[in-house]
Amino acid sequence: MDRVDEFHYQLPRRFGGWRPGAQRGLSQGSGQEFAAHRRLFDHPDPRRIDLRASVRDGRGDWLVRIHRLRVAIPVHVVVDVSASMHFGAERRKLDVVADLVEALGYSAFRAGDTVGLLAFDQREREDLFVPARHSRGNGSLMAKMLRECRATPGAAPSDDSALAGLRRATERLVGRGGLVFLASDFHWPIAALGELLPQFAPACVVPLVVWDPAETEPPDSRALVALSDAETGSRRSLWMRDSLRTRWRNAVAARRAELTELFNAQGMPPFHLHGRFDAEALTRYFMETTA
Repeated sequence: MDRVDEFHYQLPRRFGGWRPGAQRGLSQGSGQEFAAHRRLFDHPDPRRIDLRASVRDGRGDWLVRIHRLRVAIPVHVVVDVSASMHFGAERRKLDVVADLVEALGYSAFRAGDTVGLLAFDQREREDLFVPARHSRGNGSLMAKMLRECRATPGAAPSDDSALAGLRRATERLVGRGGLVFLASDFHWPIAALGELLPQFAPACVVPLVVWDPAETEPPDSRALVALSDAETGSRRSLWMRDSLRTRWRNAVAARRAELTELFNAQGMPPFHLHGRFDAEALTRYFMETTA
């Protein structure tokens, strides 16, 4: 059996619920995280009497320790499966996302969380829908579905079609909490994306910006390069001179800054998948964003 990477995620907010898990909860009970002292009369559980605190209180009341529960949360992965996500010099960008999804399934199972999959291109991809559930093999199943996914023929998604597909795919998540990963290369107009992102509240959203090294770094040699648009299939030949190589790198940097500004404004720092999935880097991302 191949080894599956594991990463750890700790979210910056508390969640409601009673199902035991690893995330910080709002409910009080027999957890390990101390919340407050309360009178024994109000919380009649003699097992949790704190003698030292009762003596220091000076009011003659017996005090008990109240703790907050650790709870399980729903985790969803929303994946863009449009034609551009099937591009990759060595591996498709969709295969890189599948590596993350497989690791997420294993990590969520170990944390006690449920995990599910939603996908979209110009429309909602109901054939790739997997409801959130707590299962040891759910991550492997979702990863297999993504690796076997084929692009839907059609025109390049416009601003309206791309957002319509995303909106339809995420209707099930409106008003639900938990954790949502949004995976895409975002190679479509995103002017209206900022208006759509708030619908994910109150969930914590992690945008996954998936790019391939062949997209971000131009060819080194000065030669005639044949380029193809993955969405429309149109082809174009360019002479890769130094000035064009500089414009290429500048455009990549500008797009990265544009996406970072958009997501940071929504309180959703992006995580970049650049040709491969690094489980340790994703763990560090959660440590830095929840610090």
